[in-house]
Amino acid sequence: MTASNGGPTPGLAPNLETARRTRARAHFSWWFATAGVLLLLAMFVNMLITNPNVDWPVIAHYLTAESILLGLLRTLELTAIAMVIGIFGGMLLAVMRLSPVPVLSWVSWLYIWFFRGTPLLVQIIFWYNLAALIPTLRFGVPFGGPQTGGVDVNNLITPLVAAILGLGLNEAAYMAEIVRGGILAIDTGQQEAASALGMPWTKTMRRIIIPQAMVVIVPPTGNQVIGMLKSTSLVSVTSMPELLYSVQNIYHNTFQTIPLLIVASLWYLVVTTILYVIQYYVERAYARGNTRSLPLTPIQRLSAFARSAVERSRA
Repeated sequence: MTASNGGPTPGLAPNLETARRTRARAHFSWWFATAGVLLLLAMFVNMLITNPNVDWPVIAHYLTAESILLGLLRTLELTAIAMVIGIFGGMLLAVMRLSPVPVLSWVSWLYIWFFRGTPLLVQIIFWYNLAALIPTLRFGVPFGGPQTGGVDVNNLITPLVAAILGLGLNEAAYMAEIVRGGILAIDTGQQEAASALGMPWTKTMRRIIIPQAMVVIVPPTGNQVIGMLKSTSLVSVTSMPELLYSVQNIYHNTFQTIPLLIVASLWYLVVTTILYVIQYYVERAYARGNTRSLPLTPIQRLSAFARSAVERSRA
């Protein structure tokens, strides 16, 4: 590069030399950090292979045991049911929170405040022990009026029901904030235009606002599904035979705690990995409407790397 008078630009060569030295130092630090990470990884893998307490034959034996697979199935069922309750409950709570009716907005706020402010484990235990608070559920006129019939709450709130209520109602509070954020991301001018056309507020939300907000709502919902899968392990305190409780039942009898916990961890990792892949492609599908270019998928990156390697080998 030259100056306007045709001579060299002052100070350019020292700047290039400084940049070259900076890149060289950074390149050395990258190699040093990579070597350190690989060394730690090798030590960890060696520990897993050589440590007799891991006991890989036991892990292989119980990985596909019937009780473990039944527990895994129950975990998936709980995840699906709780997320259905959470998604629909969250949408209802978000619409109530944004409602122009003050009582609906306050009820929604109180619900979200309570369920987000108390630990999920406490909520599950509370539902499981609800019979200690309300032994019999009766129907009739409130505030001392006549009541007929009754349902034994101890029989009504089984471990399955307690798990579904605890997980689903808690998830609805978090989904409500996700849905509310998605609704608020939509330009208010659309709601004003619908109001000017005489469209009721509820119809505006159902027909115009919420369908557009789904672009913002769907991606973080994937994170909630993954989090819910792992949160199902908390229901083991109610003797619900999900994955973790099934593992605990075995190692309480065999005293092979570490191998059985590794079995549970492996299954959680398998399922969450599948959910990560699904979430990645869902987010990619919803990003197609953006102006930015879509990132390459892992398969496309692998294909591009293979083509680049072949081209370098031919050069």
